[in-house]
Amino acid sequence: MAEGRQHRTEHTLVVAAPPGVLYQLVADVTCWPAVFGPSVHVHHLERGERTERFRIWALVGGEVSSWVSRRTLDPVGLRITFRQEHSRPPIASMGGEWLFRALPGDRTEIVLRHDFTAVDDQEETVRWITGALDRNSPEELGALARTAESGHPVDDVVFSFTDTVRLAADVASAYDFVYRADRWADLLPHVSRVRLREATPGVQELEMDTVTADGSAHTTSSVRICEKGQWIAYKQRRTPRLLLGHSGLWTFVDEPGGSSVTARHTVVIDPSAVSEVLGTGTTLDDARAYVRDALGRNSRATLASAAGTTDAPAAR
Repeated sequence: MAEGRQHRTEHTLVVAAPPGVLYQLVADVTCWPAVFGPSVHVHHLERGERTERFRIWALVGGEVSSWVSRRTLDPVGLRITFRQEHSRPPIASMGGEWLFRALPGDRTEIVLRHDFTAVDDQEETVRWITGALDRNSPEELGALARTAESGHPVDDVVFSFTDTVRLAADVASAYDFVYRADRWADLLPHVSRVRLREATPGVQELEMDTVTADGSAHTTSSVRICEKGQWIAYKQRRTPRLLLGHSGLWTFVDEPGGSSVTARHTVVIDPSAVSEVLGTGTTLDDARAYVRDALGRNSRATLASAAGTTDAPAAR
């Protein structure tokens, strides 16, 4: 199979936010699954001050695809370049760049460019790749605008937190409990319904109904990436009203006499939903505390059941 001509796409958007703020959102790929709709999980392989290499899982044409990318970061020039190491068919090669151009009035023009070649360079294949870029790129630009234009500092809207729990169970047992989410409705008090599908090994679609401590009911839909015995990452495709985005990562580590499990959450709060969900007069700080408590409580309850106890172990 031969590579054909190089094709290029360019997508732009003017955002009412300073270029440095937008640059930092794109530079930190760990928050991408919460900020960007297509991104599911990012796992760093190498990480330096100006260069990095990572594997990313993302929704492309409705299906989960993964590849390894290298990036070069230029915070002075406000430019980020990227290149896939080994693209997956029907893409033969792909790379591109992000540019952030300062405009008057603390506005920024974001430019997202892609260049690619297609396997065998068939017209239908090129059209499919271009169509995927034409869907995903504007969605990513829109997500940046929505996050940066919220009227609050980005670090107050996008944030992460972790809970680590020590279990007597070994890593295999702890991992299996989280992996077998199809059993959660029978084992977890905050889960009332679960539908789990795994058409591709290690890639799961999970839908469940949960109840928070205040009695609020939520239906969530997630994509999960499972690295056997090591970690399970997930990205919520359907989030509660208070959140614009939510991704998470369970990691499992051997310890003498048992294991430790860390539940990490990254969220994007929707400031416009705070008073609607939490009541008149509530603030973004109230929303941050509410989300931290609700998600952390559910994670600890999950691990408490994995340990075979009724009370959540103390987190550290």
